[in-house]
Amino acid sequence: MMVKRKKWLDRERPDLMGEEEEELDGDTGSNNVSNSRSASISQIISNPRIEDMDAREDRLMNISDTESVSSRRSIKRRNSFTDGKVANKRLRDSRRFIFFLGAFLGVAMAAYFGSYHVHNNNIELFDNLVNFENVKDYIDDWKDILPHGFTSFISDIQTGYATNQLQDLGENFAVGKQLIRDIDLHAKHPVVMVPGVISTGIESWGVQGDAECDSSPHFRKRLWGSFYMLKTMVMDKVCWLKHVSLDPITGLDPAHFKLRAAQGFESSDFFITGYWIWNKVLQNLGAIGYEPDTMVTAAYDWRLAYLDLERRDQYFSKLKQQIELFHKLTGEKSVLVGHSMGSQVVFYFLQWVEAEGPLYGNGGNGWIDEHIASFVNVAGTLLGAPKAVPALISGEMKDTIQLNALAMYGLEKFFSRKERVEMLQTWGGIPSMLPKGGDLIWGNLSFSSEDELHNNTDTYGNFIRFEKVMSDVYNKNLTMASAIDLIETLSPSWLVNRMREQYSYGFAKTKEELQENKKHHSHWSNPLEVPLPNAPNMKIYCIYGTNNPTERAYVYRENHANDTSSLNLTIDYDSETPVFLTDGDGTVPIMEHAMCHKWAEGQSEYNPAGINVTVVEIKHEPDRFDIRGGPKTADHVDILGSAELNEYILKIAGGYGSTIKNKFQSNLTNWVANIDFPI
Repeated sequence: MMVKRKKWLDRERPDLMGEEEEELDGDTGSNNVSNSRSASISQIISNPRIEDMDAREDRLMNISDTESVSSRRSIKRRNSFTDGKVANKRLRDSRRFIFFLGAFLGVAMAAYFGSYHVHNNNIELFDNLVNFENVKDYIDDWKDILPHGFTSFISDIQTGYATNQLQDLGENFAVGKQLIRDIDLHAKHPVVMVPGVISTGIESWGVQGDAECDSSPHFRKRLWGSFYMLKTMVMDKVCWLKHVSLDPITGLDPAHFKLRAAQGFESSDFFITGYWIWNKVLQNLGAIGYEPDTMVTAAYDWRLAYLDLERRDQYFSKLKQQIELFHKLTGEKSVLVGHSMGSQVVFYFLQWVEAEGPLYGNGGNGWIDEHIASFVNVAGTLLGAPKAVPALISGEMKDTIQLNALAMYGLEKFFSRKERVEMLQTWGGIPSMLPKGGDLIWGNLSFSSEDELHNNTDTYGNFIRFEKVMSDVYNKNLTMASAIDLIETLSPSWLVNRMREQYSYGFAKTKEELQENKKHHSHWSNPLEVPLPNAPNMKIYCIYGTNNPTERAYVYRENHANDTSSLNLTIDYDSETPVFLTDGDGTVPIMEHAMCHKWAEGQSEYNPAGINVTVVEIKHEPDRFDIRGGPKTADHVDILGSAELNEYILKIAGGYGSTIKNKFQSNLTNWVANIDFPI
């Protein structure tokens, strides 16, 4: 589990490694190419005449190709001279031959791989452009004159392509079509999909702004979840921050600025052109007969605290009405599918809808049992995510938010950590992601259930460690509970008040406390403080990934007084191991899913109705030739394209959920059995 400094920089801090390598490289040509490339990218981003998303991306790809060709030419020139004489080259080693061969293979393979990742409108074009089997046949004919490296690479691809049994299930609509053939599966229960944090597009609906920033040019433009977001980040950072930040006092819209969640399936099918999120699920549901009258995406403004979603947008009231309408139109109960933070929103809704009081659902006992068939928790964060802690302490965005690399690059490149922290602190939804259960779930300074996963003498219970103590303030390690106390110490009073008014992070100690907590919304996002609803006929499915190294603990350092970051603490990247990893899905550790295993034990104070809970752990086995992992991925975001997950969702929606059985890849069930829950 330990990672060395160089490996950490290679994987997590490529910006630092690039600086170190550039100092060692005496050839200034590559720097000139890089500078030229950066200027070209800036021109493309800022050029208002290039309106088409795909055209922008094509221009950027051309620049990358030009840089690669220039770099290869420079290297060839240096390597082609030996003792002042040009080395004799055979045809297969000729620069011109290799260039044209590489160009041909590059176009063919880009078309092949791109066919998996482009928008629906481009898929048919790419499929007709190239057939990869034919490309391999041509390469076989030329293998006698191809360099050995090329032939070995193509053979490796050919073997993987032929033997991957799930390859076909990665195709569009493939899972749905397969289930129609196998079990005659068709649409049954209406489906409500609730996206995760930051995966819903947010667009501007204001036209006023202020003296520094006019809102009218951004009207109905996506300032989160689009290429336009990146352009605005680069060209007008101050204005972008004014739009996306919330009022720190009210937690709602700032004066003269208004952003709202995009609506419909387009709100979260793609984050940015070509980068799908829910699109694979939508395609497979469509394959078995679903359409807008039987499924919906319940998009929301994930920046807001949960009750503020109801206060400003009536989000939960609309969700309740939609489910009731589905029931009236079809006579069937709905299936709620939540991903990541969306699972926590669904759990909150299950408490809200039957609770009595102002801004509450007032649905009465029995509403859930009458209207909800299943709750599908996909890679959910019911007990929070450790990554949320460094986000609020030191603005660690790239390693905290697992989504589109371009978006994270923009936040890391153009915003300081201090700016990122100040922005995140205004988003009332982010504190909902802080880990819950304290030392009970996450361990103490001497023990954690996850310690068996590594051979160190230390414990994961040391959530934040200080190796270099420069004052008396930070002179001891912190558990998860004390790390949340640290956030409150470092945060402004308005954020602390919002955290305490909206959320809780501990656990109930008595049955009476568990029941009393059902009356107030501050406990509804914490399954350790409120029980499941009295809905014996509802089913719960917890489906999540394993076998993907995931952040679990951190080494921090105190900043010098003259540090330009103006933050008290930052992750100590000079440490041999600045971040400790554990088993998970790349974003949340498997320990986060402990509550599902507790519910699955059967009737208890946490599950008073004895709701049937099925737990499915999917092993992360990504396809190395697919940048999104392919049909066997279990990555936190890419799992939405997993063939196995899509099969489960379709079976549950189609009324075949009872055929899904528990599947375990980890030892989490035993860990949960050994936790001394107070009730």
